[in-house]
Amino acid sequence: MEEALIVIDMQNDFCPGGALAVAGGDEIVPLVNTMMARFDHVVLTQDWHPDGHSSFASRHPGKNPFETVTMPYGEQTLWPDHCVQGSEGAAFHTGLEWTKAELVIRKGFRKEIDSYSAFFENDHKTPTGLAGYLKERGISKVTLAGLATDFCVAYSAIDAVRWGLQATVIMEACRAIDLGSSLSAMTERMKGAGVTLA
Repeated sequence: MEEALIVIDMQNDFCPGGALAVAGGDEIVPLVNTMMARFDHVVLTQDWHPDGHSSFASRHPGKNPFETVTMPYGEQTLWPDHCVQGSEGAAFHTGLEWTKAELVIRKGFRKEIDSYSAFFENDHKTPTGLAGYLKERGISKVTLAGLATDFCVAYSAIDAVRWGLQATVIMEACRAIDLGSSLSAMTERMKGAGVTLA
């Protein structure tokens, strides 16, 4: 069975000092590097927002980061401006040995819709093309690591199962934002969807 490692959003803005820093986000870089060296197939995702993206709180007068709004596709958490296309914050963490990756999936580049999952935009209908790529390569099993456990990693893992892939999340190779109880909620959702948590 062909297997791929999907490394989610290991970017400067999600690491300490970044615009949307995940606590300890940089701590997992050495482990992720070790994992990438072990896999024959490595895919990276990269948050890649245009200026004024609809998920930015700055786009919504009177709203603050981490509040929610209702978008045409459902509830959307608002974020600080982050991972703006071409910015230093959008770049991969400098310690990430990413050159082995055979594919980089950029997500969130459509101005009016956010994208947590490596497989779908947040409308859960618009595909990124990753599932087709994996299928054509004969890959039926994926392992996921990266940032953040309770958002982009979890949604990617759940959607991988939706596409008929076996999905495993290496929890020690992830870090969470944990808004309210989002980590426990998304952990349960992953388990319920059939994702293996290792």
